[in-house]
Amino acid sequence: MRIVFVFFLFTGLLKSVWSQSINYQDLFGDDWKKAVTFEKENRRWIEPLLARNHISYPLAISIVFPELVRYSALRDKMEITLLKALYVNLGEDYANFSIGQFQMKPSFAEIIREKASTVLGRRSGITFKNIPDFDDIKDFRKSIVEDLEDTKSQINYLIAFIKICEKNFNTKQKDELSEIKFLATAYNFGINKKASEIESMIDKKFFNTKLFKTENYSYADVSLFWYKQYISDI
Repeated sequence: MRIVFVFFLFTGLLKSVWSQSINYQDLFGDDWKKAVTFEKENRRWIEPLLARNHISYPLAISIVFPELVRYSALRDKMEITLLKALYVNLGEDYANFSIGQFQMKPSFAEIIREKASTVLGRRSGITFKNIPDFDDIKDFRKSIVEDLEDTKSQINYLIAFIKICEKNFNTKQKDELSEIKFLATAYNFGINKKASEIESMIDKKFFNTKLFKTENYSYADVSLFWYKQYISDI
């Protein structure tokens, strides 16, 4: 029994060391550099918005940083005009695609809008309109697309996402690195999942920056790599 325990302990540690031994900055090259440039150029206006809502800047950016890398890699390679039209006219079942710097999907935005009012106070300065606020469902969907094409609006969705996770999953009780891994996975995997489902996906490798299937990586691992770099540079 003791041998079995030692084996699993060793393999678990080995997996962790192997995961963090990947240098994602070198791996993603220019796309990583473009993502870092975006982060630095926009820090001055993003950081105060996060501080206003009592959210750590490096924690928040670590959640979306893999998407910044992916956006840099894909932004000139996909035409999404048709997908936008399909979503507006037919809904997420027909077109649920990633939009903007933080690669948010309409289905994600719909969930955030539905739940945000329960976690955002007046001081947040953030409000979202929901289906009853529109005469036509198509106008509701258009407003989501418009939001997701605007980086400042996407930050509002990110803030709401973190607050929803604080309420639903008690993420504030986790240590710093565990909180990042959980939030990053929830962002990538789905906020409407159970905590146990999100935890089980943390080390799974589904993230890549290519249009076609290539080697995949752990989304949470990429987030953690940027976070550690940011902290070491402070």
